[in-house]
Order: sequence, then C-alpha cells, then structure tokens
Amino acid sequence: MPASYAYLGPEGTFTEVALRTLPEAATRELIPYVSVQSALDAVRAGEAEAAFVPIENSVEGGITTTLDELVAGAPLMIYREVLLSITFALLVRPGTKLSDIKTVSAHPAAQPQVRNWLKKHLPDAHWESAASNADAARLVQEGQYDAAFAGEFAAARYGLEALETGIHDAENAQTRFVLVGRPARPAAPTGADKTSVVLWQRDDHPGGLRDLLGEFATRGINLMLLQSRPTGAGIGNYCFCVDAEGHISDRRVAEALMGLKRICLQVRYLGSYPRADMRPGDVQPPRLGTSDDEFVAAADWVARCQDGRF
Repeated sequence: MPASYAYLGPEGTFTEVALRTLPEAATRELIPYVSVQSALDAVRAGEAEAAFVPIENSVEGGITTTLDELVAGAPLMIYREVLLSITFALLVRPGTKLSDIKTVSAHPAAQPQVRNWLKKHLPDAHWESAASNADAARLVQEGQYDAAFAGEFAAARYGLEALETGIHDAENAQTRFVLVGRPARPAAPTGADKTSVVLWQRDDHPGGLRDLLGEFATRGINLMLLQSRPTGAGIGNYCFCVDAEGHISDRRVAEALMGLKRICLQVRYLGSYPRADMRPGDVQPPRLGTSDDEFVAAADWVARCQDGRF
C-alpha cells in the first residue's frame, strides 16, 4: 500500500497542523482531499495507507460527517487520535476592513465556535459553509467571499491577512482528530486507551438504550462519547456511536463487547487506541468486581465448576 496519508484539505487546515504532530507523518506523503468522505474512500480504495480527519470538538460534540462515514461503507479502524487547541483568525484580502465584510465562510463545525463573536462584530454578514476552513480561505483569495474563519497560519498560504486573531467563543476549545486505516490487529494496550464501537438495536423498545449502556455500566466502564445517528431507515431509527475507556484486550471491555454482540442487531468495532491525553481510565478507585484480575478469577471459577472442581 502507498506510504501516504490522506487528510481533509486543502493545505493549511487545522487537520494538516494536527497531522504533522504525529512522528510518523514525517515519513509519509501527505495528500490533501476535498472532503472527509474522499479521504476515507482513498483508504478503502487502497490509494492511501491511512486518513486523518476530525471527529469531535469540545463545543458541538461529534462531527457528524466523519461519524456517518465510519458507520457506513466498508469497515475502517481508528489507530491514533490527536487533540488540537483551536482558535480562529478572520482572514481577508489585503486592504479589507471590517466594515467591508458582507460574506464570511468556514467549515460548518467552525460556526458554533465563533457564533457569538460573529453576532457582536459582524451581525449582518452572511455565512456560507465551505468544505474546510482552508478551503474557505482559498475562496476568499479567489474573491468569492469577503472573509474566512481559519487558522492564522493559513493566511500566508493563500495571500491573505489576519484582520482579527484569537477568535473563539469558548475558552480552551479543542478538536479531536483520528488516524483511520483498514482493519487490522489493534496495537497493544498502553494502560491509557479507548475503544470505539457503533451499536444498532434489534428493535425499538422501552429501556433499549439502557440495555446497551448497562453492558458497560455493570463492568465499570466509563463512556467518553455517546452520540446517536440516524440509520436512514426512517424517523426514529438510530444507531449509537460510543467511545469507552479501555482496550479490547482488557477483560471487562472484551466481556462488554461480547454482551453487546449478543443483544445488538449489529456491532461495528472501530478500534482500540491510545488516548491523546494518555490519562489512565481508572482515575477513581475501581468499582468492586471490575478489575481484570477479578474477571479472570470469575472465569476460572466457572471453568472449575464445569469440570466439577469447585
């Protein structure tokens, strides 16, 4: 497979900046794609070794375009994640003043992060969504829009000026990016991991979501993301994207996945991978009966009972 990584482009996106923080990025050809879908399709088609795309931000939660692409189509697997602090600059063509701005553009995920600033400083400006923040900067360069919200680092790439910098509605805003490849054996556990899955219910019934979550709760597994996405089968039909603390090689995580496999119509495993913050999941004392040793001891006891050695 080509030694290349696809990423949400064009050049100058926050995605590219986050990707370049990975040590292995220095040894790969980095190829920008016009959309999350096209970047992931490049991996499915064998045109790229992996794709690097945004999946969640701390203001609006999961990025639905990426989640939906991972839910549908040929299976893919997450191998790494990166957290990047996000602050925007208002990029304009040289000589543009704030009073000249009638149209602004950025990726849809950027709008909730600058909504209040926009209301205060450019209340009459018309918003136009772009495929990425860098693509919005490119469109400003071409004269299609007056301004773009993007990283300040993109200004030089597109011959623009940063009219305003440090724009954000929420302090310490972050976006999470993931490195996605074709399915393979997950990396060894680090002790600070998360596991991602997609769950489909067999049918819609009272307590259905509770049944799914109970498989995690009874084993002391904390959830880090829970987001419903429509299946396309009609109003009220949803699947659930879940990030859980732990690695599939952890006994309690493996048992939870087995329990989910028994009760769900479908379970799609999206990978077990190191947490970007490298913080161990058990920051609080583990719940009684949820350690790996206790799971192993319980399984050994059942085996001895089956052998008549109890």
